Amino acid sequence: MKPRVWIGLGILVALAGCEGQTPFAFLDRPGETATAQGIPTEGGETIDVEAPEIFGVTDTGLWDGRPSLGGVWVAFPDVPEPERVIIRNTANGSSVIGALFRRERDNPGPRFQISSDAAEALNILAGEPTQINVVALTRDVAPAPAPDAETVDPTTAIAAAAIAEAELDEDTTDTAAAPPSPAPALAASSTLARPYIQIGIFNVAANAEATEAQMRAAGLAADTTTQESQGKTFYRVIVGPAPTETARDAALDTVRSLGFADAYFVTN
Repeated sequence: MKPRVWIGLGILVALAGCEGQTPFAFLDRPGETATAQGIPTEGGETIDVEAPEIFGVTDTGLWDGRPSLGGVWVAFPDVPEPERVIIRNTANGSSVIGALFRRERDNPGPRFQISSDAAEALNILAGEPTQINVVALTRDVAPAPAPDAETVDPTTAIAAAAIAEAELDEDTTDTAAAPPSPAPALAASSTLARPYIQIGIFNVAANAEATEAQMRAAGLAADTTTQESQGKTFYRVIVGPAPTETARDAALDTVRSLGFADAYFVTN
């Protein structure tokens, strides 16, 4: 992009800051504390997915303590085009959606320049170099969750296993059949319409696995499911099922305390 275009972008940022509006359409939800998901949905709607192949950098950032215009943003050298990004404070796990711009001067010190609004959202103190992770976001269509799994009657399952075993052993003369192997423990039943909490949808398996591990470390029953949509693979992290509304609400409080403020209840 030519220098005069970047100057024009800077003027737009300043004007938008003065008017209290978002400078670019791709930041239609500025300053949103977020995971890697977009509009809460159970399938078929637009979501945000991480795209580190477009931009994905972990480096030190700095807010110089001065108020800045333009809302939530970071600037980094050699960025070819403005991008919509998720910005994470790796020290405390907080995150926010904002804009990424090119830093005109690559000054000595931390490479990321952080706006005052971004610093506030990420709990970054003025003049304190802080490691942040910045990943580009793209819009995609959320894969519809898999249909509810059919509830298995344990008595029926045991009987079916016994019949199958008897058919395999029908030519033997043993009068006492060996007991079937214990079935794997089933998930706790729940009467709630939405017993699960969706943490996020990722297109990078490692990010989904790290999020699942973070949930488990906090004592939550987390799982990652793999889904396909339009030739792309998504990794969906959920917590649950919660047996009661009280337990579900407590789990959501824990999830949000870990920085996933836009987690929400889902059916499966």
